[in-house]
Amino acid sequence: MKLVILDRDGTINVDSDEFIKTPEEWIPLPGALEAIAKLNHAGWHVAVASNQSGLGRGLFDVASLNAIHAKMHKMLAAVGGRIDAVFYCPHSPDEGCACRKPRPGLFEQIGERFGVDLKVSHVVGDTPRDLQAGAAVGCQPHLVLTGNAAALRGQPLPPDTYPPDTLVHQDLAAFADWLIARAPAPRPT
Repeated sequence: MKLVILDRDGTINVDSDEFIKTPEEWIPLPGALEAIAKLNHAGWHVAVASNQSGLGRGLFDVASLNAIHAKMHKMLAAVGGRIDAVFYCPHSPDEGCACRKPRPGLFEQIGERFGVDLKVSHVVGDTPRDLQAGAAVGCQPHLVLTGNAAALRGQPLPPDTYPPDTLVHQDLAAFADWLIARAPAPRPT
């Protein structure tokens, strides 16, 4: 099984310094949902690994988070795509958990759930912590220049911030095009 692990906020949808707290605040980035569908149609499974410290901070509850993800799944289905699983860290930054990116706990959970070697998987995100967490378990890191990374368009990556083998793409659609063109589709299981 071939697996792509995506960050959510800033990679799939518009990010906010005020947190995404309701389904109404969840707005997909242009082309992102279609990119996921394109990956699916090429035989790739997609999982999400997302820090959701707004839960730990009391800004929203699990029911609201589930409603946000229900909207995401419904909008993906409308374009022929799917996310196989959403993994999230509910803790605030000061709780010291093992699952908050840049720690690799969410990725370890994903590897266990899917029974895959993450060294053949790809992680896509818009922040160093997204890529550091994935690289810690062997994923190939990919930075998309959306969300927090939009400010890096046209600039070299800051030294010692991103994993050394990080590949850069304009957005999730450009990543999907790169991956599909570069890697043969996995065999159906």
